[in-house]
Amino acid sequence: MPGVGEGYVVRRGPRTLWRDARPLLSTLDIELTERCDNRCIHCCINRPQDDRVAEAGEMSTERVLAILDEAAGLGALVVRFTGGEILLRPDFAEIYLYARRLGLRVTLLTNARGLTAGLAELLAEIPPLEPVVVTAYGMRQESYEAVSRVRGAFAQFRRGIDLLTEHGVPFVVRGTLLPPTRDEMDDFEGWAAKLPGMDERPGYIYFLDLRQRRDDPAADRRIAGLRLTPEEAMAALERDPRLARSLRSLCAVQAREPSDLLFKCGIGMRPCVDAYGVLQPCLSLRDPSLTYDLATGSMREALADVFPKLREVRATDPEYLRRCARCFLAGMCDQCPAKSYAEHGSLDTPVDYFCDITQAQARFIGLLADGERPWDVTDWRERIACLKA
Repeated sequence: MPGVGEGYVVRRGPRTLWRDARPLLSTLDIELTERCDNRCIHCCINRPQDDRVAEAGEMSTERVLAILDEAAGLGALVVRFTGGEILLRPDFAEIYLYARRLGLRVTLLTNARGLTAGLAELLAEIPPLEPVVVTAYGMRQESYEAVSRVRGAFAQFRRGIDLLTEHGVPFVVRGTLLPPTRDEMDDFEGWAAKLPGMDERPGYIYFLDLRQRRDDPAADRRIAGLRLTPEEAMAALERDPRLARSLRSLCAVQAREPSDLLFKCGIGMRPCVDAYGVLQPCLSLRDPSLTYDLATGSMREALADVFPKLREVRATDPEYLRRCARCFLAGMCDQCPAKSYAEHGSLDTPVDYFCDITQAQARFIGLLADGERPWDVTDWRERIACLKA
C-alpha cells in the first residue's frame, strides 16, 4: 500500500498543553461498535457481526470525527478505540488517521483477526504511539475456537499477529483465563516472551463481568459458570512473582478511610463514548440513568457539570452499608457501581464474587486472618503501615 501516508501530516489538535490548570479530559475511550467477529463464551458486551439493528444505530463517521475534535479541544492526549471489534468498521482507517492528525496518541484494542496488510502498513507508517493491544483466546485452534465459537478464527488471529510483527508495529498480547485456556498458561507466556515488545509477562483477564447492559440472562448464567473460584484465581495469580509486591503496593496506595460514598474512583475522569454516541462515566458503567446523550448536549457540560455530581452520591443499600462502607479494602476491590449494575441492576448491591476475591488476595499478603472479615477490622491503619515498612 505505497503512499498510504500521503497528505496526512500529524499535528497538534485545537488545544494547548496545560500547565497549571487540569484539563477536563486527558484520555477518552470510544467504542466504535459492539459487534464482533468472535462470539466469545465470556464476553460482556459483544453483539453478532451481522446485527444490522446494532450497525444501523452506530455513530456515523462524521459523528466520531466530531467527538474526536471535541475531545482534543478539551485537552485529551490519548484516545482508546475499543469494541466489539474495531476492525469491523469500514471507516476504521479514516477514523484512526483523523485521531493521529489531531496529535492524539491512540490505543487500539483488537483480536487482530481483521487485520490486513494494508492496515498493518498504515500502522507502521503512521504509528499509534501506543502499543496495539491484542487479546489471545487460545494457543491452539481447538482452545481458541472453543472460546471464540468461530471456525477459522485461530488462523486469522495468527495471521494478524504475523502482520504486526512483519511490519514492525509495536503490540502487546493479553490472555483470558477460561476453561479451554487455563492449561495453556505456560505455552502462552513462552510464546509471548518471544514477541517483539513483550518486555514483561503478559497480562490476563482473570475476573469476568456479566453482561454490562443486562441484556442476556442466559449469557450471564454461562459467564458465571466460567468464573475462577477465589482458590483458582489465587493459584493463577501466584504464578507471577510480582504478585505479592503488586498487591501490597496497591493496598498501601488505595487503602482509605471506609466511607459510604458510592464512587471511590474519580468517576467521570476517564469517560467512554459508546457505539451509539452516548457518553458513559466510564467504560463499564452502562446504567442509562447515569449516561449522557451527546446528541443533545456537549461533552464539556457532561464533564464539567454532570459527572462530577456523581462523586457525592452515597450508598443506601443496607448490606452495602454493613459491609462495603466499613471495609478498608474497598480501594483494591473490583466491587463498584458498574459491577453492581451488571450483576443486580442497582448501583450499591454488594457483589459477593468480587468481595470473595479481594479477601483471598488480602489473606495472601497477610492483611487478613482466615475467617476474618475486613469490615470488622479496626486496626487496619497499623496493618497497612506494616505493608509500607
